[in-house]
Amino acid sequence: MRATMSLFRSPSIRFLGKRSAPKSVDHSPRVHPASPETSLPDSFASYRAKAQQHGPLGRAQFTSGGLGGRAGASLGPVRPNEGQFFDRAELPTRFGRLPWSQAEIEAIETGGASMYA
Repeated sequence: MRATMSLFRSPSIRFLGKRSAPKSVDHSPRVHPASPETSLPDSFASYRAKAQQHGPLGRAQFTSGGLGGRAGASLGPVRPNEGQFFDRAELPTRFGRLPWSQAEIEAIETGGASMYA
């Protein structure tokens, strides 16, 4: 019975007047106030030519021998520095994974209910 009572409850927020969008809002593009740039780019193409996102986005760098201009094998072997490891299996055995006990497996499979049953 209490569940149906909550359906008839009136909202506690009251708005005055009719819903309408203001007519005086300026939607023209502007530079963000915190942007280091002082002007907008002329076009998206000119913006993309200068933009950086995990490396240059322009095609000129790729074809002129820059990033992606050579095969990865030509860059030489990749080895970690002293004390750094690429894979967990390369770590000393004290940092290896511990085997799961049967009780832990049972607790995970039952969502923890087996710990209290």
